[in-house]
Amino acid sequence: MTKKSFRGFEFQKRFCYNTKMLSCFLMKGAFMKKTFFWVLLSLFVFSVFSIVLPAAEPVKIIFDTDIGNDVDDVMAMGVIHALQNRHECELLAVTITKDNKYAAPMAELLNRFYGRSDIPVGMVKNGVTKEDGRYLVPVVEAKNADGFPVFPTVITPENSKNCTDAVVLLRKVLAEQADRSVVIVQVGFSTNLAGLLDTPGDELSPLTGKELLKHKVTYCSLMAGAFIPQLAKHKEYNIACDIPAARKFFAECPCPVVLSGYEIGEMIQSAAVSQQNGYCYVKNHPVQLAYKYYRGLENDQPLFDLTSVLYAVRPGWNYFGLSEPGNVTVNDDATVVFTPSENGRFRYLTVTPEQVAAVREALCHLASEPPQKQNGWVR
Repeated sequence: MTKKSFRGFEFQKRFCYNTKMLSCFLMKGAFMKKTFFWVLLSLFVFSVFSIVLPAAEPVKIIFDTDIGNDVDDVMAMGVIHALQNRHECELLAVTITKDNKYAAPMAELLNRFYGRSDIPVGMVKNGVTKEDGRYLVPVVEAKNADGFPVFPTVITPENSKNCTDAVVLLRKVLAEQADRSVVIVQVGFSTNLAGLLDTPGDELSPLTGKELLKHKVTYCSLMAGAFIPQLAKHKEYNIACDIPAARKFFAECPCPVVLSGYEIGEMIQSAAVSQQNGYCYVKNHPVQLAYKYYRGLENDQPLFDLTSVLYAVRPGWNYFGLSEPGNVTVNDDATVVFTPSENGRFRYLTVTPEQVAAVREALCHLASEPPQKQNGWVR
């Protein structure tokens, strides 16, 4: 018997049984007869919806990040893990575009905190923004009262240079996935993805990097650029830090791209109170600690990168609107120009005031959601 016919048989059996029980029930009194319609309707609905329906497949994500520059990357990883707890996504890998020895330990620290220390981490080679930033060192090197690391990791600042090359990891992970099954969330620079475009076929896959993007990736969700007239001259950070890589990726990427512009994160900000009160279920929370060192717990924070994650996993939830399709040109001064085109591969996010409120609430809750798996050192 096939699954389909089995489900039909189960439905018929349950419905017949429920109808028989209903008939016996109604014979016991005139009062019960008055409720015939509603009881019958309730049993019918129960019979239909008690059949187990297949769950939607989790969205497979590669998270490409410049973690260490702004704290929204850290918060975005919290959102990804919360959504994975809900079986809405699966984090396949983290690739890093910030060329700093503390960046990979920070990414592993977060994966380990959320009970997923097996997620591979790849590091950019010859990247940009080598400075430590505000929170990487104090969070990675945090010690408890006994002098032991609060967040011990396998990847350390001393050995992080031995991490897998991010471009190699991208090739490996994409080669292992089914066609058009991956969403790449890029919330930093285009360094790694531009590097991927240049790769030839190898022992990991006969496909070139461009072919892997074309065949394996559904679309890319990027935090980059600015797309309202008031910001026409804005030099958005993720573009400005590696202009050649951004120009190459935007010109050559073969798959659709959805952009969350600077204006979206500016309109959607996390309230300080959510940082002060949302992480109290554990004494030392890496997201809250990073926020404290970067922004200060008394201040609000734009949710730039988190919006790209939310759209990647929940594109059909009406959190955002979408522009018409078009093409994006990256200028030498890091400004971007969107040109509408019926066959364009790019769209950018838009939001209404009602959507701003809905997205803010969703992201604040998701970013502070407790780990599903408690590690021995989460305390």
